[in-house]
Amino acid sequence: MYESTDDPYCYPGTTVLKNRRDLRTQEALDRFETAITAQRFDEPLPAGKLTEQHYRQVHRHLFRDVYSWAGEYRTVRISKGDSSFCYPEYIPREMAKLFTGLRRDNNLSGLSAQQFARKAASLLSNLNAIHPFRDGNGRSQMAFITLLAARAGHPLHLARLVPADFMTAMIRSFQGDEEPAGPTPSSTALTEMAAGQTCAVRFGVCTPGRIFIDISLSFSYKT
Repeated sequence: MYESTDDPYCYPGTTVLKNRRDLRTQEALDRFETAITAQRFDEPLPAGKLTEQHYRQVHRHLFRDVYSWAGEYRTVRISKGDSSFCYPEYIPREMAKLFTGLRRDNNLSGLSAQQFARKAASLLSNLNAIHPFRDGNGRSQMAFITLLAARAGHPLHLARLVPADFMTAMIRSFQGDEEPAGPTPSSTALTEMAAGQTCAVRFGVCTPGRIFIDISLSFSYKT
């Protein structure tokens, strides 16, 4: 659960996000959101050129049935535990900088599996630190990185993703740790998912572990 003070995104006196179904309990919203986004994951993701605008379109595709602000950058400050994410006034600048770098790197094409993993790890870590949307950041990141990986020639095998290891790596990446997690078969790694290797690379998306279980079961992409 994200923390935010005087949050206009939530129903007054609650931490439940305002939603299109007007669901007023977290449990009901979670069920609805999980079901709807699972459907959206099964559909082709928006076509695009892996730009900042494309990234926003991915978020809108996943959450447009749940939130009116899907695809729009948040306007409030949020944190999770001791981690504060990018202040909203800096989000457009930081996102533009990040995607300019991705374009300069030719969208990570022409790299070996390990090179791709390290570059993608850095991209995910920065996306996590920015956390541009009020909710749904983790799922948007995984959808986008899967598109990116497929186009770069390193399609991901999300069923290999281990939620607990992944979550630990995400949190550490928020602190700047993107080093290999160690050569263990259970380690969460882009290299492992991309090429079946076991040299783990840490990267970060701060979101509940169950989300990644949902993704690994339901996510599909089409090029």
